[in-house]
Amino acid sequence: MKLLLTAAVCAAFGGAASAFSVAIPPISPITAPTRLSPLFMGRAAAVRAATKSKTDAKKAKTNAIYGKKIIMAVKQGGGPDPQSNKMLNDVIKQAKANNVPVDNINRAIKRASEAATGDFSESTFEAYGLGGASFVINVLSDNANRATADVRSTVNKNGGKIAESGSVLFMYDRQGKIEVPAVIDEEELLEAAIEAGCEDMELLEGDEEGTSVILTDPKEAAMMADAVRSMGHEEFKMSLAYISKAPVECQEDDFEKNMNLVDALEELDDVDSVEHNMSN
Repeated sequence: MKLLLTAAVCAAFGGAASAFSVAIPPISPITAPTRLSPLFMGRAAAVRAATKSKTDAKKAKTNAIYGKKIIMAVKQGGGPDPQSNKMLNDVIKQAKANNVPVDNINRAIKRASEAATGDFSESTFEAYGLGGASFVINVLSDNANRATADVRSTVNKNGGKIAESGSVLFMYDRQGKIEVPAVIDEEELLEAAIEAGCEDMELLEGDEEGTSVILTDPKEAAMMADAVRSMGHEEFKMSLAYISKAPVECQEDDFEKNMNLVDALEELDDVDSVEHNMSN
């Protein structure tokens, strides 16, 4: 907007008689500072809370699984001393690699000697899903009947089917698996692996962006963990897993239903882990 001052206006203020004009630049509207709506802030807080809750649940599940593995190792491997009990020593290494607190490890070792503590045993279930998917369900329980009933019921309720023993496992290889929440440089990993004494490895992208998965011979899993640690990565997950020899890609709808089955199984207290052959 421009304002024009004329001679008449000037005369009213005792100014010169000659007309003149002064152009005044447009005045920009004042913009109020941007503020996040309470609704948006509420949703963001809910997302953060849900993410934290899920992370905490995973940590609690991991701690519980290794607690049971330690108890089993103490009872089956020959006592509470990791120096003379190789089975216990290996489990403790795995527990530490998965960031299980030392206090939890010590409590589990102590519990193993208590009369009221049950005997844990491992078992494996095989199942089929939709669209050519298959599953290997690893169970660690002190009540085999309960675990069997829970696994079968969960599979059936979520559209799956329990398979006969051996009909799925032959399509998988048992391998050491290390999951790192970072992108790993292959050449740097190779050098560290050789230095640690490893002879077999495969580097893959993780399921989530910015993560990596390293597969190795089960006997070399602990050495590979040392190699990863020597590269400056202290937080990672180490496990022995069944890896599919022939991954399949399911249709999106089938994939979602299959993953719902996986989630339901992993929520069971007796289920250690669930592996599948889907490449989606």
